[in-house]
Amino acid sequence: MKFKPLKDRVFVSYAEEEERTKGGLYVPDTAKEKPQKGKVEAVGSEVKEVKVGDTVLFDKYSGSKVKINDQEHLIIKEEDILGIIQG
Repeated sequence: MKFKPLKDRVFVSYAEEEERTKGGLYVPDTAKEKPQKGKVEAVGSEVKEVKVGDTVLFDKYSGSKVKINDQEHLIIKEEDILGIIQG
């Protein structure tokens, strides 16, 4: 399934954090922090600064979390993207 965001929205995929610490302790969902880095999968027609394939940093609490094809994604506004990771 493909997804096309509207206007200034960006569709970002990301990987969940590991469920155990290095010491082997289980980390419950309520204690996990939302990822702040992801890969741009699709952009809306009004997005100017990022493109598909960019790895971006974004605000911790921005966007709407959605699940498509059993994978977690975020739909965020372009203005919530802090920067593009280069290199």
